[in-house]
Amino acid sequence: MTRPTRPVVFLHIPKTAGQTIHNELQRVIGARHVSPVRVHTQAAEGAAQMPAGYRLYSGHIDWDVLETLPDPFTFSVLRDPRERIASFYFFLLKQAGQLTEAELAEPHNIGKRMVLQKSASAYFFGGGPWWQRFIHDHYDNFYCSYFATRKMRGWGELAQQDQAERVHLAHQNIRQLDRVYSTLNLAALEDDLSALLGRQLNVVNTFANVGSLPQGETRWPRLLALLDGDKDRARLDAFAAADDALIEKIGLQV
Repeated sequence: MTRPTRPVVFLHIPKTAGQTIHNELQRVIGARHVSPVRVHTQAAEGAAQMPAGYRLYSGHIDWDVLETLPDPFTFSVLRDPRERIASFYFFLLKQAGQLTEAELAEPHNIGKRMVLQKSASAYFFGGGPWWQRFIHDHYDNFYCSYFATRKMRGWGELAQQDQAERVHLAHQNIRQLDRVYSTLNLAALEDDLSALLGRQLNVVNTFANVGSLPQGETRWPRLLALLDGDKDRARLDAFAAADDALIEKIGLQV
């Protein structure tokens, strides 16, 4: 089997076709060569989220130690930021509906319990400071927060900065990646990675970890319809404003 000479780093943003891409990369590279850290919370405090010696680093991970890897091919994938917000919401809602009461009561399922038990407006805009920090970390212009801070939960570091500064910082860090792809053009990703790895990947028209709504149906209007009024709809729309500016700055069609 042909092995990559460069480690591959896939910065997987939730609900951007990432599970499909990860599955194909693991199939081609081999499971034993994949870093076991798939989610930033799996690494012990102070431990590397990209431990040395692997050929694939893929997941919802911080990337503040990227420079410690030997010449990695690093990429990420973006989709329309509003569709990502809505897709994430409905995906969590689907997952929460499959859990028992006992499972929902477990501390690590707090987000799923809240999405199931609260109205959409109460979920996004209610609760105390700790809950609002969770919402902002996961939904509020996530692309800007992730790329500007290199952390999955980096919103708090940017909370006092204006949109222009957040977009600038995110853009500066994106320039250090090899590629940023759009979910609208996964054929480009498929071609690049197949050439890099010496084996054909099958990403286009392959779907994993899908939500409850039909493929191709837009999620955003459905989510807006669940909110209590125009004020909340405008507040949620603002969760994509900086990401819109970032996407325009890098010239990506999503």
